[in-house]
Amino acid sequence: MAVNETERRAMSRARELAALGPRGVNPQVGAVILSPEGDILAEGWHHGAGTPHAEVDALSKLAPGAARGATAVVTLEPCNHTGRTGPCALALIEAGVDRVVYALDDPGAVSGGGAERLRAAGVSVEAGEQADAAHALIDGWLTAQRLGRPYVTVKWAQSLDGRAAADDGSSQWITGPEARADVHRRRAASDAIVVGTGTVLADDPALTARDGAQLLPSQPVPVVIGSRATPADAALRDHPHTPLFYDTRDLRAVLSDLHGRGIQRVFVEGGPTLASAFIAAGLVDQVLAYVAPVLLGGRRLALTDIGVSSIAEAHRLTIDEWVPLGADLLAIAHPTSDPDTTADRDTTANESDRTTEGAV
Repeated sequence: MAVNETERRAMSRARELAALGPRGVNPQVGAVILSPEGDILAEGWHHGAGTPHAEVDALSKLAPGAARGATAVVTLEPCNHTGRTGPCALALIEAGVDRVVYALDDPGAVSGGGAERLRAAGVSVEAGEQADAAHALIDGWLTAQRLGRPYVTVKWAQSLDGRAAADDGSSQWITGPEARADVHRRRAASDAIVVGTGTVLADDPALTARDGAQLLPSQPVPVVIGSRATPADAALRDHPHTPLFYDTRDLRAVLSDLHGRGIQRVFVEGGPTLASAFIAAGLVDQVLAYVAPVLLGGRRLALTDIGVSSIAEAHRLTIDEWVPLGADLLAIAHPTSDPDTTADRDTTANESDRTTEGAV
């Protein structure tokens, strides 16, 4: 049975509800319960770790028996395990739900399998509705589940000829105000912002997310990688969050520790060397390249050594979107091959890094 227009609209609404929940160790999930006639009976979303999941949150707003014969539209496959809460698949079965439409499969070895349990109980199940949009909402959580590390975005700004700064090191500003504002919005949507000690010493960045001079409500945790000491009066020490310092060049170890702290989305903008190290290590899920219509020439390239010595070894990307930002252009891309697929890649970082575009 194909998904109908009423269920499609309900899935769009479920995605809106999911976004109301907090980012954290659990995914953002939304649910809509439809009557057999297609009317909305109840809505719900996951309010955070330890609280009822979206399906149960929606069902809790209905009188006993009111969901019998209904359709549940959910952004993620109903879970099939008992943790701090019970299995959502069982809750839907016991409520008498006749049909479940969901966007994404649950990748968890323990929590997955809800669709199979529902079908075994005679519930009609349709998967994959608006999967791409739902994936974008919880890509950090999905990556954490699949790879045991945060979702990593690497950002840089460059001139049209691929330079991150002029030959004298000046880089304020390659891009215009629209591009810089976009960077700050994306910082605010991340759990952590990562730089190298070279960046801290050279540029003294605040590593905050701002709207002009005002701090945005959501701030990423500042993370510094490298063995050189950070000055006591460094701007990042005034950050709303306590900075994390890693005296190591092992990027995989850093990501593992961040994952253990519940950090799911990492924003890397520490400069050409650090960005290149993440790319060379195969630890990048998304690339944001802000391209300005200026020419700089010289030696200060936006990327350095990424482990490519021939065309055959090139890191191929798939462009997801081109976004005009004032006079600049943002390329949003992801690796064509899955990250983390090359186990023997060097995952160490050179700490002689600096930012790609000023002390922002």
